[in-house]
Amino acid sequence: MKKFTNIIYFILPILALLILTSCRKPPHHPKNPNYNIIKPKVIHTPQKKNLDKMVKKLQGSPYVWAEEGPNNFDCSGFTYYMYGSMGIEIPRVARDQAKVGKRIAAKDLQYGDLIFFATNKRNSKKITHVGMYLGDGWFTHASTVKHEVVYSNLFTSPYYKKRLRVCRRYLPETTVPKLASTSTPWVTKEISPKLVPIPRVIQDKQVKAIKKAIIIKTEMKEIEQTSSKGNYYVQVGSFIGKPKSGLLYAIRRHGLQYKIIKFPIGGKSISKLLIGPYVEKIDAVAQLNKVRKNIQKDAFIAEIR
Repeated sequence: MKKFTNIIYFILPILALLILTSCRKPPHHPKNPNYNIIKPKVIHTPQKKNLDKMVKKLQGSPYVWAEEGPNNFDCSGFTYYMYGSMGIEIPRVARDQAKVGKRIAAKDLQYGDLIFFATNKRNSKKITHVGMYLGDGWFTHASTVKHEVVYSNLFTSPYYKKRLRVCRRYLPETTVPKLASTSTPWVTKEISPKLVPIPRVIQDKQVKAIKKAIIIKTEMKEIEQTSSKGNYYVQVGSFIGKPKSGLLYAIRRHGLQYKIIKFPIGGKSISKLLIGPYVEKIDAVAQLNKVRKNIQKDAFIAEIR
């Protein structure tokens, strides 16, 4: 019995070490990278909805140099895997991927297009990084800085905007419906700063509640015009003066667009902070739950015409 106990005491630390080791992420740059290219298994047809599935599933996957999935990726391995999984063969490395496909202008980018960057300080033309465009400036990529698959934005990141060099399209045109500018279904994994509770300010007498929607009546031309982009919003709140910068920062970090409407009440400037717009109310409602959970628990639906 004593001998058996000694064996147990010897084995337990080894098992604990193995468990802890298995939970750790692999090294970003292995000492002996596996340069053998593993061709992905075709599991999807080449469609935007299938790209959507993979984008959401692979978010947060570890960055590992020379890997092309299915669990770890470098930047070009990530795009190689997603397109290969739909039966579309593209080169393995970024500089070669940038030479094939249909070249397009940045202003014509659509969901699924690949965007290529020159990040080498010594060579401003050499392609060294690639990501996949999602819409509204957002793209997904295996980041060498965050060391995982993340979302970044061309519009808000001077670093990537300055280094963008080539845009390419690989999906058949018929499978790439142009996304509305209000479509932002990608929520970043980046942690937003803690928000200081914002007190509820004075009630707006110009706001008339109708069931769960709010119609704001004002003479401002900006509001009176019906927008082709939609008239439903998620209203984060009303504020005396400008909304706090921390709140605006949190909205941007979650990949959402916002609009601030200002008007006077009782000699004070009131600002309404709105996320959207959305064409259909159901889309605004779906976003409302995320906003209440991640940004402002008192948010509600507003309809502005």
